[in-house]
Amino acid sequence: MSWENPSKEKLKETLEDAKTIAVVGLSKNEEKTAYQISKIMQEEGYRIIPVNPTVDEVLGEKAYPTLKDVPDKIDIINVFRRPEHLPDVAKDAAETDCKIFWAQQGIINEEAYHYLKERDFTVIMDLCIKVVHAVLVK
Repeated sequence: MSWENPSKEKLKETLEDAKTIAVVGLSKNEEKTAYQISKIMQEEGYRIIPVNPTVDEVLGEKAYPTLKDVPDKIDIINVFRRPEHLPDVAKDAAETDCKIFWAQQGIINEEAYHYLKERDFTVIMDLCIKVVHAVLVK
């Protein structure tokens, strides 16, 4: 079986309803795509929660080592990790109250997709959250 992204309408609704985005793989390195995209999404009004065990704070927000450690409500889990890491991130995601898992452009893992779909997640893969926001919401 393959994977499929939600409709444009569902993507738009997801971004309009969300307030908080936990970014897995966000570092302090301003040259990295994860930092640049997270900064723009923060400027668009979203609260960004960094999830990275190697940093204490990014973009003025306290960082957490794993998704399970985040004490606040998460609306979207946005993942900037290589595809082979997605099954582990998906397992962590399943232990949160969040039901939206967004893997950035170029990141696809069917094992993670099916694992999350079986747990009633909305799963988005191989799409840039910033680009979708700019096209469908702004």
